[in-house]
Amino acid sequence: MIDSGAAFAGLCTSIGVRLGLYEAMAGAGPLTSQDLAARTRLDERYVREWLASQVAGQYVLYEPGTDTYLLTDEHAAVLADPGAATYSAGAFTMLQSLYASEDALVDAYRTGEGVGWQEHGPALYEGVATFFRPGYAAALVSEWLPALDGVVAGLERGMSVADVGCGFGHSTLLMARAFPNSRFHGFDFHLPSIERARRAAEEQGLAERVTFEVAAAGDFPGGDYGLITYFDCLHDLGDPGAAFRRAARALAVGGACLVVEPNAAAAPQDNINPIGRSFTATSATLCLPGAVAQKGPYALGNHAGEDVLRTIAHEAGLRSWKLAAEGPASRVYDVRR
Repeated sequence: MIDSGAAFAGLCTSIGVRLGLYEAMAGAGPLTSQDLAARTRLDERYVREWLASQVAGQYVLYEPGTDTYLLTDEHAAVLADPGAATYSAGAFTMLQSLYASEDALVDAYRTGEGVGWQEHGPALYEGVATFFRPGYAAALVSEWLPALDGVVAGLERGMSVADVGCGFGHSTLLMARAFPNSRFHGFDFHLPSIERARRAAEEQGLAERVTFEVAAAGDFPGGDYGLITYFDCLHDLGDPGAAFRRAARALAVGGACLVVEPNAAAAPQDNINPIGRSFTATSATLCLPGAVAQKGPYALGNHAGEDVLRTIAHEAGLRSWKLAAEGPASRVYDVRR
């Protein structure tokens, strides 16, 4: 019952995010259902039912004496504030697309074929980008880049950077804002994501130093990059070896690859925890089917482990591999020729 309740509640959470219910409650103090319906211009009866689900899940506190509901600051940081490092709403809004892909996934499990990234709906692309952005904003510039020897100094002087598998470009633009002397190039095979990234660069006034192009990880253009980055994408590739071989050719002398991967274990018994459960379930429904669809030599899933990736990199000509930083959800590697 706990798991089935959570599965249904996830839909309620996504609805709350999409309709701005959490945002309307954040910092507002106790509200009645009528107050919240008025704030959001939604039907009061539906809002009251939604609030009941939030109280049952302890996302919202209820005061029966005044018939009011309160979203605490701690929960608002997770559900209502996209600028907070703890914001996790994207993990719920992507469910719409994944649940809608169930028939395709069932067929894939039967046939051994894949379900490509582009076969899912827009809610997935938006949800994934929204989910990862807070973690990148919290750690990329302040922790991960400084953990790579000499990289921050090079970025401050000015270098060319390739962000491979950039998606909506959140990681690319975070680096570009922090290092105005460097130029950044985002690459992704998914045109709708690249179009979103281009719009974001324009909106943030960074288009003169940041470009986004459609390109596969194994043949992205350019070279002499001082830094090549892969944010939570290498395990999604059908041929991560091709990506590493391209990086080995495209790196400048002394250049580095920043590889960020989920902090999930290769041994199933070591993933018996909330983070491990989340990653392995995502792998079974998104990462592995996406890699299989590319018909490459690999289909790693997101918990293949460090040893597998290090071996693939070594065979591709990137023979220096070091764990540079680690957090609850991410492992960050410094990879070089």
